[in-house]
Amino acid sequence: MPWKESCLVDERMRFVARLVEGDRMAELCREFGISRKTGYKIWDRYQRVGLQGLNDRSRRPYRQANQLPVQVENTIVRLRKQKPSWGAPKIREILIRRYPEVKTPARSTIHAVLDRHGLVTRPRRRRFRAQGTPLSAGPEPNDLWCADYKGEFLLGNRTYCYPLTITDFSSRYLLACEAQENTQAQYAFSAFERTFQDFGLPKAIRTDNGVPFASPNSLFGLSKLSVWWLRLGIRIERIRPGHPEQNGRHERMHLTLKKEATKPPGMSLLQQQAKFDDFQDGFNAHRPHQALGMRFPSDLYKPSPRPYRGLAALAYPLHDKVITVTHCGRICLGSKKVNLSQVFSGQDVGIKEVADGIWLVTFMDYDLGFFDLEANRLEPLDNPFGPSAL
Repeated sequence: MPWKESCLVDERMRFVARLVEGDRMAELCREFGISRKTGYKIWDRYQRVGLQGLNDRSRRPYRQANQLPVQVENTIVRLRKQKPSWGAPKIREILIRRYPEVKTPARSTIHAVLDRHGLVTRPRRRRFRAQGTPLSAGPEPNDLWCADYKGEFLLGNRTYCYPLTITDFSSRYLLACEAQENTQAQYAFSAFERTFQDFGLPKAIRTDNGVPFASPNSLFGLSKLSVWWLRLGIRIERIRPGHPEQNGRHERMHLTLKKEATKPPGMSLLQQQAKFDDFQDGFNAHRPHQALGMRFPSDLYKPSPRPYRGLAALAYPLHDKVITVTHCGRICLGSKKVNLSQVFSGQDVGIKEVADGIWLVTFMDYDLGFFDLEANRLEPLDNPFGPSAL
C-alpha cells in the first residue's frame, strides 16, 4: 500500500507495530512503499526514543549560514539601548574599534538585528485613500466625458465580457461601447485612442476609482491611463468611493444597455460587439430621451474642436534637469536611483534643487514631491489631483 502523507505519524506507528509483531523488514517496506533505509531509520528512532521518535522532526537547520554569534548580536542591542539615537553606521564603527579581531557585520545586518529586536522606528508611509475630486457641470458637448465598465457578464461560450462605455455628459451621446475580455489598461488605451481619433479630445473625463482609470497603490492613485490623459490636456474627475450616483447619467445608460443588449448575450465577443453596435446606433440616433426633451443625442452632440494629435514633448525651462523615468518607475541622478512610481515610466519629469541636497520633482505643471539622495525615495506633497487642487 502507498505511504499516506496525510497521517505520517499514524503510518509510522502501524509500520513499527507490524515489525514488533514479527513481520520482515524487506517485505514490510515494499508493502508501505518506502525504502529499507527509511524503514530502518524509523525502527531505530523508535528503539532509541520510543513513540516520541515517530513524530515529525523540525527541518530547521542546526545552524544558519552567516548567522551572527550571539555575543555580537547582544553587543549590538546593548549599544543601541545605551545610545538610542545611534544607527547601524555608528554601531558598526564602534564594533570595528572595540573588537578588531572579530569579523564586523555589514550595516544592513546590524540594521536587521535592531529591527528584529524592535529597536527601529519604521516611518509610516502615507497610503493614498481615494476621496474623489470636484465635479464639473459639463454644460456643453465635450466639456465632460464619462467612462466606466459595465458589470461583467457571461457569454454563450462561457467566457466573460467586460463592456467599456464612454458617454458625453451634456448630450448623453454614447461615444463608445466596446466588448472587452478584461479590464487591462492596454485594451482601454486602444479604445480611448480610437474614440479620441473619431471625436477629438474632451476637457475632462469622469470615472470611478477602479482600474485601469486609477491605481490605489500608486502615487496619488494615478494610473498609466490617467497619466496619458493628463499629457493630452484632459482633466481628471473622480467620483467619491461608494457614490455611483455622482456618475448617474452614465449608470442610467448602463441600465438600458443591460436590458437591450445583453439579454440574451452573444455567443462570443464578436457577436456581442455586433449587439453593442446596434444598441449604440439606436441609443444615439433613434431613441428619444426624456431628459433631452425627447430629442436624440445625435441632435445635440458635435465632435470636439480639439483634435487628437498624439503627445507633445514636455519642457521644464525653470528646472535644473529633465529626466526620463525608467521602466521600473525610478529617477536616475548620477549613480543614485530614486523611486517615483511606475505609472510615470517613460515620462519626462523636471527636477530642481530647492535646498542643499533637496530636489523638487515636477510632472507637467504638477509638483509631486521632494527627495534627497540619501533616502532614495520621494516624499509626496499634498495630492495635486485631489479635492483641494482640482
